[in-house]
Amino acid sequence: MKNNLPDNDEALLNIKADELIQLLKKGSIDKEHIKAVQQKINNAVDNNSGSQKFDAFSVLNQEQSRLDMVTNLELLLTQHPVDSRESKKYLLHEKLKRIVLIGISVTMIVLGLAMIIMPAPPYFEMFTIFYFSKDDGITLMDVISVLIVLTGVYLFINAILRKINS
Repeated sequence: MKNNLPDNDEALLNIKADELIQLLKKGSIDKEHIKAVQQKINNAVDNNSGSQKFDAFSVLNQEQSRLDMVTNLELLLTQHPVDSRESKKYLLHEKLKRIVLIGISVTMIVLGLAMIIMPAPPYFEMFTIFYFSKDDGITLMDVISVLIVLTGVYLFINAILRKINS
């Protein structure tokens, strides 16, 4: 310990947090100043997260010349160092998101088709919008089922196209 401070960062963080809590319990600080300090802490936590390293690279766009893009990429790589372990973790998270989105979309498609094909009890068949015959027609439940199927198809196509582009 140096100057009565612990050696590791976690213990120092806990001590500082306890000091902050004691200051806030005294009640001598106004709410505006407390909110400003809270915003500073939130910004520091947000800037310290791992995904922020990759978010910085999204500013590179195709409208710039190749030389400007290379210069900007070089600048970003010096400011936000990325190693292969972090990039593999980022790619794994992206692939997992894509797989979950595909699973959700397939589930929605199957659920919507099942709602259309399977007969529903009379109290669940809401309103008939268009009659084919006296006893059969397109109901509101059929329209809702088609919307569920179309949403599932949209999510599926979106997940597949995102996979191709990345």
